Amino acid sequence: MRRITIWLLSTVAALVLLFSYRTSTMGAGGETGAVAGGDPAGGAWSGTDGGATGSAPSDDATTGGGTTGSGTATGSVAQTRWGPVQVRITVTGGKITDVVAVQVPDGNHRDQEINDYAVPILRQEVLAAQSARIDTVSGATVTSDGYRESLQSAIDAAHLR
Repeated sequence: MRRITIWLLSTVAALVLLFSYRTSTMGAGGETGAVAGGDPAGGAWSGTDGGATGSAPSDDATTGGGTTGSGTATGSVAQTRWGPVQVRITVTGGKITDVVAVQVPDGNHRDQEINDYAVPILRQEVLAAQSARIDTVSGATVTSDGYRESLQSAIDAAHLR
């Protein structure tokens, strides 16, 4: 009888632990990040679009499916369980020419080690793909997800496809 009781309690404890494991970084409201700079579009654009200087590309760029201008766009801050991730892109001639991780989790030595490895790989993926459709870096899933989220808001702010 004692063995059955111990077995039953350990099974229940294992099931409780299994079902309480969090597999997502989403908050209770379904939001994963805050908007940087208060821009409702999710990012800040600083550059030119077809010769016109301004704070955002013209409506022609939006309806035409992309911008041919140059400048930088900073994505929103993606709040991950390990810390904030934020990306800034440089656009030249409608192409992403540089990607800089403005913020990455750095709360401890392991975070720094992971990001020193993952961020250059993510940067190369973005430059090759010219979009936020990039692979997750193995061992840096949380950072990769935050990087993609911030990157997409920067791409949206720059009105790239």
